[in-house]
Amino acid sequence: MRTTIRLAATLLLVSALLAGGAHVPATAQDRVGSVAVAKYDLGDTAFTDSQSGTVSEVRAQVHYPRHPTGRLPLIVMSHGSWWACDSKDAVDWPCTEGSSPFPSYRGYDYLGATLAARGFVVVSISVDGINQTSFDYGDRARLVNEHLRLWQQLAAGRDGPLARHLVDPSGRPVARDLTGHVDMNRVGTLGHSRGGKGVMWQASDKHRGEWPAGVRVRAVLGLAPVKFDVPEGDHSDTLITKLPFAVVTSSCDGAVHEAGQEYLDDVSGLNTVADYSISLKGANHNYYNTTWTPPYLFGEDDSTCPAQELSPSRQQDALIAYATAFFGYELQGDQDGLPVLTGERPLPDVTATTRVVPAHR
Repeated sequence: MRTTIRLAATLLLVSALLAGGAHVPATAQDRVGSVAVAKYDLGDTAFTDSQSGTVSEVRAQVHYPRHPTGRLPLIVMSHGSWWACDSKDAVDWPCTEGSSPFPSYRGYDYLGATLAARGFVVVSISVDGINQTSFDYGDRARLVNEHLRLWQQLAAGRDGPLARHLVDPSGRPVARDLTGHVDMNRVGTLGHSRGGKGVMWQASDKHRGEWPAGVRVRAVLGLAPVKFDVPEGDHSDTLITKLPFAVVTSSCDGAVHEAGQEYLDDVSGLNTVADYSISLKGANHNYYNTTWTPPYLFGEDDSTCPAQELSPSRQQDALIAYATAFFGYELQGDQDGLPVLTGERPLPDVTATTRVVPAHR
């Protein structure tokens, strides 16, 4: 596995790119300068779900190749349930005066930067409003679709909110840098925890008809996803048989354990493409997100086996390796990723169990 370079005050360039406690693998260090960072923020009440009435923010952090050429795959990442505001006393959305939205969506900067260095446009969205008022998985799926709708406008060169609000850290508009360079026919999604069930919902056979026009999701990664069906035994809201997905679970996950493996059980014998999973021995639930990891505000070590747990950097590096292999294989046609997904090439420095559900013909 790649040696990890932790953020420090001396790494000024890396700190500027990956604020919030993220890290950059050593092999990506020389490529950090090739990654650009942007953001957009349409406000805490920018999106009202037409089905549920839930009010959500539209806010995201973006990593992309600094000099994009051709059309690049887009990956949208969605965090799970956490404190919505930086005050535990806050109960409303938007956050009450004196508190601010919690930056859970910034906890995957390390992954976004690494994937961008490999030719992806990566968008990590904030889901605080849903966490504060709803928890609903349909809400999570439809918020992903709203971001995809905005990106479809940008990709097509149409005027829209991102044309004005996608800015670099200095506030300079950067929409022109990406217009014409995002391939909405090659979209991947990644969801952590409750966000994991959210992206499975969004990509399911039942709900794929809700995707924005011109958008094609082709790969889904559930990261330590929750798994339960309502009503019990009815998994139709999250059943994906027509596009590939992968699941990452952790043997020491104190929040959801390894329930995400059940997504592969559900699809066995029904899937028309291969699906994959990996279980990381010693990994917990929270370390995948740097803002849920101590010493960050409210950070928690949820491990059920603290004496054997992986360090945050090793756990994050394992995710980088697996996510890069999965999205590279499914969205870029990089055959080098397949042996990682099948377990033929094990991840260095961690113990893991891989699983493949072959396509059913």
